[in-house]
Amino acid sequence: MSSLYRIVPDEATDACDGRVVYSPLKSAWITTMYAGAIAGGYYYHTAGDLLLFLFSCALTLCFGHSLGMHRKLIHASFGCPLWLEYTMVYLGVLVGLAGPLGMTRTHDMRDWAQRQKACHDYFAHRQSFFKDAFWQMHCDIALAHPPRVRFEDAIGRSRFYRALERTWMWQQLPLALLLYLMGGMGFVVWGVCARVAVCVTGHWLIGYFAHRRGERHWHVGGAGVQGYNIRFCGLITMGECWHNNHHAFPGSAKIGIQPGETDPGWWVLMVMRWLGLAWNIKGPLDLPLRPELQAMA
Repeated sequence: MSSLYRIVPDEATDACDGRVVYSPLKSAWITTMYAGAIAGGYYYHTAGDLLLFLFSCALTLCFGHSLGMHRKLIHASFGCPLWLEYTMVYLGVLVGLAGPLGMTRTHDMRDWAQRQKACHDYFAHRQSFFKDAFWQMHCDIALAHPPRVRFEDAIGRSRFYRALERTWMWQQLPLALLLYLMGGMGFVVWGVCARVAVCVTGHWLIGYFAHRRGERHWHVGGAGVQGYNIRFCGLITMGECWHNNHHAFPGSAKIGIQPGETDPGWWVLMVMRWLGLAWNIKGPLDLPLRPELQAMA
């Protein structure tokens, strides 16, 4: 099942009628990571700490978030062995955004809302920079009449995913212990606190700008929110910055479609295919035609 079919609306469902509510747990989570990164980074900032930070960000963002959570779990844009899927999704949990079910639900709800003729500003990132930052990283949206979310059995009934969903914040602890044994508190500060703070903030930043301005190759007719491509961010986002392409072809494993659109996630997927670890890889031409999709000059 793809993300397009997990959302089940009814006659009363409304993407506009709702309110933004403060989430104490969500707020405490990101605030703790910021505090740990700022306070710990003042005392621990060796070259080894920085290299660990860069490596751990690249590993969790590419294999975990982009390939595991987004292109595989949410959009089912390629196939791979179950052990590899579980490994990549686990790395995606370590990014620090949510568990696998929560991440899928949040993504699909936002996609559904943006495809409506109108939706709440929370989904559309229409508020000011700092207000949207507070909303996205410290609050949740509570719709008065939300649609139902149905998970396919491979996700909703998976014991592994359900366990990760219950414990996704705590999954940083085994990693923190391992990093402490390897390099002391400096590794914990940069490999956990700083990494989570930067990755969660970066995820919001790209979402904010990718729904407000940039270049477009495609227009999705009838959608109240369009996606935009953000140049010069391909490497640091693992290809996730080409959001206009993704709005046009959400089921495509290749997000950087045009020449010059850097997509490290796609490069890694090609290596996986060469190794026999990925198959049934979908590109734009493998997806059903969308009559509402219009090419732009």
